[in-house]
Amino acid sequence: MLRIDGLTKKYGDKTALDRVEFSVPAGEIFGFIGPNGAGKSTTMRIIMGVLEATSGEVTWEGRSLTRDVRRTFGYMPEERGLYQKMKVSEQVRYFGELYGMTAADARTESDLLLDQLELGSYRNQEVQALSLGNQQRAQLAVALVHRPRLLVLDEPFSGLDPVGVDALAGLLRQRRADGVSIVFSSHQLDLVERMIDSLGIINSGRIIATGTADEIRSRGERLLRVKLRDPRDGWSQRIPGHVIETEDGTYLIDSPSTDSRDVLAALMIEGDVEQFGWDQPRLAEIFREMVA
Repeated sequence: MLRIDGLTKKYGDKTALDRVEFSVPAGEIFGFIGPNGAGKSTTMRIIMGVLEATSGEVTWEGRSLTRDVRRTFGYMPEERGLYQKMKVSEQVRYFGELYGMTAADARTESDLLLDQLELGSYRNQEVQALSLGNQQRAQLAVALVHRPRLLVLDEPFSGLDPVGVDALAGLLRQRRADGVSIVFSSHQLDLVERMIDSLGIINSGRIIATGTADEIRSRGERLLRVKLRDPRDGWSQRIPGHVIETEDGTYLIDSPSTDSRDVLAALMIEGDVEQFGWDQPRLAEIFREMVA
């Protein structure tokens, strides 16, 4: 398990991280989300030893992180760090060997990854000849080649087309099934919602929420979503609560002081009820509320 305890980072009088805490068990995907400048990249850089924390601790399986422990991690920074004039396959193998793989193992794993990330036809091209999306895939292959036990990925889906997103998402789910812990940040909240086991929301250097997507959603407003066929004129004025029309033809009803059964009974008088149930707000909606 990766555990972050009381992580604080200061630059003079500015506090970039303020007692950040979360944990990621083996075989789980943790989505780390927040607005630009919230502290996501700073946290990841401290995990990988690129930055040093002012206070707090990062542990892996109960032990403090050392250089040897971090060699079992895979890291993808937000900024690409590839050698532009090196061929794609050579580059992935090179980084595999830097992590301690034999040349043969690095070649085998490199070939497998490039095929999985749909880069096989580009293996003999220089990185500088690739599109930005394919450079992103090559950067991911570098992070994955040594089969790390922990993956720390800063905006890994940035610049990928839908096919690339699906390929990477499938690969990460496969690694999760193999027991790998994964931390990734992304501004694509619909994608985060589909992939994660748990998430943390950070804002201004502080964790403001952690938990599963359902646990985070439960902190938002509880609204009823309904759909009526052939309602009577002025029906919304006779329903207990505030009625909000949505773009898809349904209505949201905010009625915190009224039993939902009473709302349903009132609706049945006004028209044919085709849909009735508690609304599940999307993660993006909850996120906007929390960071506003």
